[in-house]
Amino acid sequence: MSPRRHLPTRRDLSRRGFLGTSALLALGACTGCGDGTDLIPAWGFDFGGWDTGRDPEVAGPFDVPAAQKIDLVRHVAGRVSFGLRPDDYGRIRGLGATQEDAARAFLEEQLAPESIEDESARLIVRRLETLDEPVGMLFEFQPDLLLRELSRGALLRAVYSRRQLFEVMVSFWTDHFNIDVSKGDCRWLKTADDRDVVRAHALGSFPELLRASATSPAMLWYLDGRTNRRRTPDERPNENYARELLELHTLGVDGGYTQQDVMEVARCLTGWTVRSEEKFFKGRVEFRPDEHDNGAKTVLGHRIPSGLGRRDLDRVLDLVALHPSTARFLATKLCRRFIATPPPTNAVDVVAQAFLDSRGDIRSTLRALFQTPEFFDEHSRYRGNRLKRPFHFVVSALRTTGAQTRADDRLLDYLLSMGQAPFQHPTPDGYPEEETPWLGTLVWRWKFAVALAENRIPDVSLRIESLLREFGDLEDLARHVLGRQPTAAERSGILRSASRGPQALALLVASPAFQRF
Repeated sequence: MSPRRHLPTRRDLSRRGFLGTSALLALGACTGCGDGTDLIPAWGFDFGGWDTGRDPEVAGPFDVPAAQKIDLVRHVAGRVSFGLRPDDYGRIRGLGATQEDAARAFLEEQLAPESIEDESARLIVRRLETLDEPVGMLFEFQPDLLLRELSRGALLRAVYSRRQLFEVMVSFWTDHFNIDVSKGDCRWLKTADDRDVVRAHALGSFPELLRASATSPAMLWYLDGRTNRRRTPDERPNENYARELLELHTLGVDGGYTQQDVMEVARCLTGWTVRSEEKFFKGRVEFRPDEHDNGAKTVLGHRIPSGLGRRDLDRVLDLVALHPSTARFLATKLCRRFIATPPPTNAVDVVAQAFLDSRGDIRSTLRALFQTPEFFDEHSRYRGNRLKRPFHFVVSALRTTGAQTRADDRLLDYLLSMGQAPFQHPTPDGYPEEETPWLGTLVWRWKFAVALAENRIPDVSLRIESLLREFGDLEDLARHVLGRQPTAAERSGILRSASRGPQALALLVASPAFQRF
């Protein structure tokens, strides 16, 4: 069924009026920052018996940024999260005497997610029972159900979790080690990969994450590692995973490897497979010595002796996981996500060195990134310069407005229409961070903003009266949504819509400023 069949039309909001006012806002908002806001609101409620996490402790202060440009707290918090919830700005600002002290305290808090109480998010997601099923049991479920619950889980955690940096890094590594669920047994195995590979190591050790991915049954299926065998001297190994391991997962396309290295890595990885036909132990990863090329190999100038068997995999991963090219490739991607596109060279240098010095410790690497002047951006060169990808935009809109959701099919339909359906990118490179591929989705973003503000998305509920009451007036709500004082053009557009709260909120969420972070 086409996802667009469920999408709402603008029954109540004039298309001409909405687009006209949006154009007015665009005049003054092109350089602004539109950062969303995370929320499990104090006015939480029960969704037809499906508890979305009422949290009576969330009661403010509902402070808003007062500066004309995005301040340091808003900038930093927006970069390491999917957005601030209505009470977050006041809470974070209270962590330190100065903006910088508060921002640094928030970063340290987020770098230790295990210390952040997150029971509400856990209770919400536990209703998705397939997410915790052992690998073998996943084959007892229909693939459509598995994808639906996996996608809903990603959305719900991003919307409701207080461990925001952790969720941002889960999204980052999901793209870095992309697996399209439409290929073969990936339809069943990606659920386990998300849990046991990406989420288990998102803020841990990159070498351990890399090994978990290399021996993941889903990855062995997706990049054909399960068919990489050499039982006779004439049999040619399958090079698919070896090539992506070097190009996308570690060294990068300009990392200094050759086609000969790809072939030698493929030889090293022969013999690893996944049980797929047997009734018992289906999805189990195995090493089959009779299908492994046990001869000597040379990878990146290093000789790997014959007779190592399954330990060939360890030798390859040891060579590439902490290679200088890997450090630079990952540092570039991280700086692109958290600072700017293209990433500043000085920051990349610092982050790459921190990766090597810490032997691939992800938290240490991120801490070094967060200490760079480029990340703190004292001169506001990079603030509000990144276009939110569709997933980020939708999640930030839900969080900033305090909307409650079960992340059901209608919400997933919007992501599909915007081009970022979770776990469905068809190629191994993952969804792009660059903004150009996403510029064609702006119309669907406007449609989503209108439907959200007018409470016309099934299974999403927004209480705009409560939101306005907490912030006091429409201008403070605008400061909360935009992360700064509205410009004259934005203020004019908002005041023109002041008689209809939903229209004003739709204009704010659809504004160019909110679509950036």
